[in-house]
Amino acid sequence: MSAKEYSNTLLQVYCLSLAHEATQSKRMKIPVATTALLAASTNAFQHSRAGRVTTRSFSPSTRLNILAGTESASERVARVMKTRPEENSSMDALVKENFPGAISNKELETKVAKALERLGITPANTLLATSLCCDELARNLEDDFNTVYGHNFNLGGLSGFPFAGNTGFGAMSAHVPDDGYCLLIHGPHVGITKDGIIGKVERSGIALVDSCCGSAIAASNYLKSITDGGMKINPKLQQFSDFQQGAVQELILPFGKRLNEAKDRMKELPYALYDSQDILVRDIINTGKGGIKKGLVLLSGIQINTGPETLDYFHPLRFEFYDENGKVTQDLLPQLK
Repeated sequence: MSAKEYSNTLLQVYCLSLAHEATQSKRMKIPVATTALLAASTNAFQHSRAGRVTTRSFSPSTRLNILAGTESASERVARVMKTRPEENSSMDALVKENFPGAISNKELETKVAKALERLGITPANTLLATSLCCDELARNLEDDFNTVYGHNFNLGGLSGFPFAGNTGFGAMSAHVPDDGYCLLIHGPHVGITKDGIIGKVERSGIALVDSCCGSAIAASNYLKSITDGGMKINPKLQQFSDFQQGAVQELILPFGKRLNEAKDRMKELPYALYDSQDILVRDIINTGKGGIKKGLVLLSGIQINTGPETLDYFHPLRFEFYDENGKVTQDLLPQLK
């Protein structure tokens, strides 16, 4: 028996004995939660048929999902798009009228995959990281890229702000394959209905045409109440149970005049949020640039969510390649035009 196996066996026996004492002895008053933890610790070990102590293997769903294989990113995108709705010409025109520069997710993903392939960035050597809103509609784009590049490291929270911060970015960087790359996608989102109402969207199974993005609109309303002079002081603004929304409301404060003067507040809102997030994300990258391995690609912009029967869209505002020193060496945005 090796030293490691011996120590594991001792730990198993020790955990079992403590769990037994905790349940049998009236003098040893160990909390129920501690007893459960000790019992769980013993379950972390199991005997193989040969009688050796081994650690319990991880479920495949918890493993880092860097996708290998022979299928290229472009081929995977094509396979994903076969399951998506066909392009709707009226919705396409409506989105592009309100958000000039927007392209469908199908077009975005196809062009991104081809651009990355030209740089030698593939599903086998890339970790996907995202900073997108918690809203399930933000998962549409994320899920597509998951299918192409594997499970994402989540850096985002409400409205798409990078709440994982420097610590999250550092942890993510450590998970990038050796001599590999990170594809970081971030940005806020906004809904548009089939009737052209911005800030609303149809959701599957829900009759009510709902707000999108709810967090962004709540922050906008908070800001408007300040600029209109009707805001009352809220001493619980930073309470832990809603600290992300409190942060979103504070991070949007510099854009009060801009939003008040906008012709369409709901149309301007995601761009104001983006400008705030853009500063934060690039600062986080700069702070953590020492963790970049072979390179990092930053794709950022506005997600535009439509109803369940039509494609979603994306207005790309940045598509840049950072080298191993954390310097932007290529502007890839023209490749998405």
